[in-house]
Amino acid sequence: MSGSFRNWVKTRFITGLFSTIPAIATAWLLWVFWNAIDDFFSPVYTQMLGRRIPGLGFLTAVVIIFIMGTIARNVFGRRVLARIEMLFDHVPIFRSIYPSVKQLLESFSPQKLNSFKSVVLAEHPRKGEYVFGFVTSEVLIEGLEGKRAMVTVFVPTNNLYLGDVIVLPKEEMLPTGLTVEEGIRIILSAGTATPARLPRERL
Repeated sequence: MSGSFRNWVKTRFITGLFSTIPAIATAWLLWVFWNAIDDFFSPVYTQMLGRRIPGLGFLTAVVIIFIMGTIARNVFGRRVLARIEMLFDHVPIFRSIYPSVKQLLESFSPQKLNSFKSVVLAEHPRKGEYVFGFVTSEVLIEGLEGKRAMVTVFVPTNNLYLGDVIVLPKEEMLPTGLTVEEGIRIILSAGTATPARLPRERL
């Protein structure tokens, strides 16, 4: 077997490996997630119906999540959930874990992602170093030298759910022209999804 043929086989095998592993890993994680939720609720139905019905536990979890989402969408429901959270805040273990878990999940909620207005490059944490950030709001600061237009930028420091909030002059941020989805993909891929050239469009 010649060296060129071995390299040809090796290249395609490695390409196929890295192409199939993400799909297999995703399918496996979904299967584990499905079984874990289904196994949690199945004993109740097994006792009621006398036998296990696959998928019924998972369907129950989906219905519960839908009901909780419906409740949380109205003012009264939000107040009830806030009161429940206040009660759980008095539980030592719960109050040390719950805020972190809530922040993690809320980072991926549609409300949080919709708050990202654009993707920019910000000079942070020191001069000459640039990081990807998401513009969340604009601030007008009034000082002795007059008014100055500033922007609030969220800079992820741990995937997407933890980061720094910095405020910098609007003229000092560098627009990238990337969509929010593209910016999130760059963060989650540890920068490997960064395009070779960034457009410099005006925001």
